[in-house]
Amino acid sequence: MAEQIRLLIADDHPVVRDGLVAILGTQPDFVVVGEAGDGAEAVARAAVLQPDVVLLDLEMPLLDGVEALRQLRAADEGVRVIVFTAFDTDERILTAVQAGAQGYLLKGVPRQELFNAIRVVYSGGSLLQPVVASKLLRQVSQRQEAPPLEPLTPREQEVLEQLALGLQNKEIAARLVISERTVKFHVSAILGKLHAGNRTEAVAIAAQHGLVKLQGGA
Repeated sequence: MAEQIRLLIADDHPVVRDGLVAILGTQPDFVVVGEAGDGAEAVARAAVLQPDVVLLDLEMPLLDGVEALRQLRAADEGVRVIVFTAFDTDERILTAVQAGAQGYLLKGVPRQELFNAIRVVYSGGSLLQPVVASKLLRQVSQRQEAPPLEPLTPREQEVLEQLALGLQNKEIAARLVISERTVKFHVSAILGKLHAGNRTEAVAIAAQHGLVKLQGGA
């Protein structure tokens, strides 16, 4: 039996949660271990359940999704979160990515894209729906007084291109025939040189500067 990905669904609409439970239940490698109806409950349940991936809506009572995301990351830096929401404004997307979201999908996305995003993020990668990626790039490009980027070494550029594909460190190491520890070193250097808070933001900034192309042609 394939290794199961343990999921926590956080959305304030019971019908949406029920629908997600039903859809995700069609995949043998997914298991929904918990649900939350508001941001505070999402943080509390994640602390107890330790899910592999959290599907998080942005607009929720008591604690909105971005603040919940910040608290989730503060409690566990390794938590993997996919924002799954109807809100597609540039600023909301940028704020969520900066807060640590590894994925951002809009409700209504084909179920196969949702399945793929969960698996990519679970594996340590990041994934933005193409329409979301284009909005994020636009927002990044509008930053005022952005500091100049330090040039990447040829090896850092190679690692960055693999990050843009949503690959995890283990996969990058295998492709480039280097150790995972070396990949982590290069990723850390890339984040520093691109002034990025996480891998997802680094890829967006790199794409905006023409260093890589995002998936989906965005």
